[in-house]
This record gives sequence, C-alpha cells and structure tokens, in this order.
Amino acid sequence: MAHDLLEDTDIDTQTINAIRFLSADAVQRAESGHPGAPMGLAPVAYTLWTRHLRHSPKSPDWPDRDRFVLSAGHASMLLYSLLHLTGYDLPMEELKNFRQWGSKTPGHPEAHLTAGVETTTGPLGQGFANGVGMALAERLLADQFNTPEHEIVDHYTYALVSDGDVMEGIAQESASLAGHLGLGKLVYLYDDNRITIDGGTDLAFTEDVGQRFEAYGWHVQRVDDANDLEAVDQAIAAAKAETERPSIISVRSHIGYGSPNKQDTAAAHGAPLGEEELRRTKEALGWPADRSFYVPDAVYDHMRTAVDEGEAHRAEWEEKRSAYRDAHPEKAAEYDRWMSRTPPEGWEEALPTFEAGEQLATRKASGLTLNTLAPELGYLIGGSADLTGSNKTDVDGRADFQKDAPEGRYFRFGVREHAMAGMSNGMALHGGLQPYAGTFLIFSDYLRPSLRLSALMEQPVVYVFTHDSIGLGEDGPTHQPVEHLMALRAIPNLTLIRPADANEAVEAWKAAVTNTEGPTALVLTRQKLPVLDRSRLAPARGLQRGGYVIQDPNGAPDVILIGTGSETQHTVAAAEALNEDGIAARAVSMPSWELFEAQSETYRRKVLPPDVTARVAIEAGVAQGWERYVGTEGRTIGVDRFGASAPGERVMAEYGLTAEHVAEVARELVG
Repeated sequence: MAHDLLEDTDIDTQTINAIRFLSADAVQRAESGHPGAPMGLAPVAYTLWTRHLRHSPKSPDWPDRDRFVLSAGHASMLLYSLLHLTGYDLPMEELKNFRQWGSKTPGHPEAHLTAGVETTTGPLGQGFANGVGMALAERLLADQFNTPEHEIVDHYTYALVSDGDVMEGIAQESASLAGHLGLGKLVYLYDDNRITIDGGTDLAFTEDVGQRFEAYGWHVQRVDDANDLEAVDQAIAAAKAETERPSIISVRSHIGYGSPNKQDTAAAHGAPLGEEELRRTKEALGWPADRSFYVPDAVYDHMRTAVDEGEAHRAEWEEKRSAYRDAHPEKAAEYDRWMSRTPPEGWEEALPTFEAGEQLATRKASGLTLNTLAPELGYLIGGSADLTGSNKTDVDGRADFQKDAPEGRYFRFGVREHAMAGMSNGMALHGGLQPYAGTFLIFSDYLRPSLRLSALMEQPVVYVFTHDSIGLGEDGPTHQPVEHLMALRAIPNLTLIRPADANEAVEAWKAAVTNTEGPTALVLTRQKLPVLDRSRLAPARGLQRGGYVIQDPNGAPDVILIGTGSETQHTVAAAEALNEDGIAARAVSMPSWELFEAQSETYRRKVLPPDVTARVAIEAGVAQGWERYVGTEGRTIGVDRFGASAPGERVMAEYGLTAEHVAEVARELVG
C-alpha cells in the first residue's frame, strides 16, 4: 500500500479521487478505454457502495447480497476500482493490465470472468434490462420462500445507467414493464452528463427523461450535483423507502470531472486523457501528479472495512437460513434446489410420450411437455412476448405474476421481445430461477443481442421459438423465418434444437433443462407433424446426441439423407422409397448441430461415414452451412429466398421440401 500524501484531505474526497485516478491511469496505460464516466460518477458510486450496498468481497456469490449493475459498461474501470478498493479478488496488477490479454479487467465487464461483476454489460440498455430481471427474481423468490418470521430473500438491485442506456429501446421496454409490475426494490442512478460520443446529447436527445419515467410508473428524483454526497445519499434512501414503484435518480454529473480541457466534452468519453492532460487534472484536484495507480493507505483502510462488514452481513444471513431450515425443513430443501437449479430425483418419469400415428405440432408437444415438467422443476419459470397461445408456454395452475399477485408464476412480457430476453438473463444471473422465453422464430431478430449475451455469459435461458419455417403458411414471408436457423447457429455456445416430432420435442426439453453451460433455443413447428413410428425407427432419445441414425438399410448405405425438424419425416419416407428401389439409403435425424459436434469423432464418423459421399440434407431454411455435413459432392435442399403466403403444405411443396424431391436428388447423386 502507498504512503499517505494527502493527510489534510478528508477521506471521502481522497477515496473519490482515488477511484477517479485509478480509472484514468488504467485507461492511459492501456491507451484505450473510457475515463470520462468514471471520473464524473465516482462520487455517486462511492456513496452507493459505502452507505447502501450490502455485499461481501470475500463471499461475492452469497444469495442475499444486493446486486449492483453497471449498465454503462464502458465505465468498467469505475467498477474495477471499486472492486479492488473494497477487497475483492482483483489485485492492483489486474488494474494495470486493463484491456490486456488474459486479465480479469476486460474493456467491458464480464460476469463469468471477474468476481463481483454481476452481469456482462457494454451493449447499452442490456444492463438496464438485466437489473429489472434481477429485481423480478428477488420479488418472486421472496414470495415463494419467505415467511412472516423468516425472510431469507430480502435485497435490492441497484444500477448505474447512462444517457445511452435510456435511449435504447430495450431500456424503454423493460422500464415500462418494471413500472407496471411495481418492482419497488429496483433503484437506478441515471448519469445525466449530457455527453455522447458524437457530442452533446441535444444532438438527438431532448426529451424530459424524468417525465418519461413518471409515465412508466417510476418514482423519480433529481440530484443537481454528483459531488453532493449528502444529496445522493438522501435520494437513495428515499428510493429504498418507496416500496410500490421502481426508482430512478437523475444525477447531474460532469464527464471527465476535473480535466481542465476535456471536462464536459465528448473527448473525455472514449479515449485516454493524454499524459499531459492527466497530469493537469491531478494537479487541479490536488492529487500527486507524478504518481500512477496511487492509493493512500487511509483509502485502503477506509474501503477495506467492506470485507468485515460484508462477512458480518453474510453470517447474519446464514443464521437466518439456519433458523429457517429448522422451522421449515421442506421449504428450505426446496429453496436449496431452486438456488442450485437441481432437478428432484425421478423428474423425468413425469414426461409424456406420444403414440405413432398422431399428428401433432412440435409447439403443442412442447407445451404438453412443459406442463408436466414445470411442476417437477419449480424454478423453471417464464412466459411469452404476447404469444402465449401460439407458443404454448403457459402452465396449467400457474397464475400470472403481477404487481398485486407476486405469487404468480407466469410472465406476460407484452410485445417486448428484447426486454423479455434481457430480463431473462437477469433472472438467470440472479440465481434461483431457470427462465424460459417464448416468441416466434422470426422475432429472434428482435432479441438477438440479449440472446448473444445469454451465450457469452453461459446462462441457461431456454428460448422457445415457434412458427419455425415457411410451413407456418398464410401469414406469409414477413413471418416466415428463412435465414434464422443459420444465424442462430452462428452464435457460439448456443445450443439450437429443432425436433423432428413430438417425442423428439420431449427429449429437446430434457436437453434444455439440463444444459447448465449456456442457453438453448427450441425451434418448433406451427403445423402438425406425424409422430414417427419408433417401432421401426431409432428411439427419440438419440436427440441427446444431436444427430443419430433414425433409419438404416440392410448393409452399408449408398446415400445418407439428413433432416431436421419437420423435414425429417421426408428423409424417412424418401429412404423407404429408395430402399424399395434397391438404393441403400440411411436416414439421419440431426436436430442439433451443437449437440452432434460435442460427440466423439468416432461417433460422428459412425453416423456420417466419410466414405459415403452421396449425401442429401433437407431443411426449411437457407442452405448455407450444410456443406459441413454434405461435403462438396452432396446436395442441400433448402430455402434460399423469402417465403410466400399460402397454405403451409402448398408452400413447402412449391419449395421442394418433400420426400419425393429428396428421393429424386438422391437418385441423381448415386447415378
């Protein structure tokens, strides 16, 4: 620790300036980053962290901690400075390695990388929505598990949000829903610094933000000076006292505070101050101009009290949980299951099976499966973006979660796909819930940024995408996804599953709820599909391996037919026709590329023998990408143009998605 050089300066000012200059020094050393927001927001963050935030640096994951979201993720050094000073596992060396390879201080905070970072932020508005999801999870879990004598779920969600955050559509969607739901333990501090990358916010943003949030049903306050610690403190206290509405506190700050030439300019936003300007700024604020990464001993002593205080908070909660366990052993065991997302023993026995000969859309099979699964996995909770009846995402016996009905277990997200996904990330990050979110596959475009972050953060969100292809029919090309399957498959760490029939849909849900390392997209049909006759085909449990031989000829195959989803029925029928003609055809169901690629090379070569080069893949989407499985000598039957409005069967036939066409192409390949 550094020797004190500022003995005549009060500890609040010393600490705030230490936060400012740790941030500015790290950005300067990295030669990239955003110094302006940390310098302006340091007093606000300091007040929140020292007077209100209940957290434990040595136990950063204890369940009843307050959540802190830095939605303005570009101000990452503000958060890293606070984590370092309060005693988290983030030594000074990590601050000095800001934005460098292998460091725990990346350019924007990453939840799976750095202890104390609650969510990955940077794309503006995402953290705003995550925080709403966290507050929603807190309220639901509190209603589920608290008793009058034992409150084991009782904490706040705080966030720092920027001008850019509140401009984004996802923030407006989630703010609207948060106000409707009356999430009273949600407190946001809005950094009203009036500067964007392009210049002043008045270039494109002149609305009254406070009035907008009042219209959403939020409690709105204003603090005129970010450096007025008492005013900030009192506003946070008032926000916490407001239990019926979420709160936002607009704080007038100055980006790049203290910089003689760059304060209140766009130049302070996203670039280092420069060595000379940084020196002048330190002089202007009474900080040692010749010292980098300087922290007075008194600042460490002051901030590291968070360690003992945090452990005391955690220990007090552990005592509460122990008493709760003694008084309510069954509820306590269920709480533990929810927090660890552990299925009860025998949970799979409740799942349905479907008889061959039925005609059933996979969306309906999914809904029936969910209705047997949800009672077993109480923590599996979700909803739809105003498409409940179409997505089949509701659960019998579950009422809607509403402001006056926190006991509800079904979410009506409204027409807010992006917020739904961002909030689902927040619920998953909070812990205790495995959220699912339903909409049409075509509208995956509307939530893709949040889904991408589900994958980046390795969160087990289940996306229920129905109406999966041109087969949905009359709604036409605006609602018929074409490029979406491949676009989603391009996202690392997302498992996409497109089941072939009702029994594969059951297996798809089993795969989704046991996937603890990332999100799963279930891609389901609107149109009815035949339940495949498994007495002559391989069992549906083959889905767990992503791709499997569903039907095989006697002897080695001459041609391999690969299908997904609604097209698998055509590969089966085509294989039967080819075998009758003396062409040995193997049918492969490949509902999930990702699950298939996770198998051993030996297994993959067994399903797709390299010496069989005559291969046909069929999928109701763009053909791009299938070359990895059909090679240069095979063919893909796909949809490389937009769809059309007509009955689904007619559209599929016009686009060549039939068993007859599959067989025809196979015959051409084998000569």
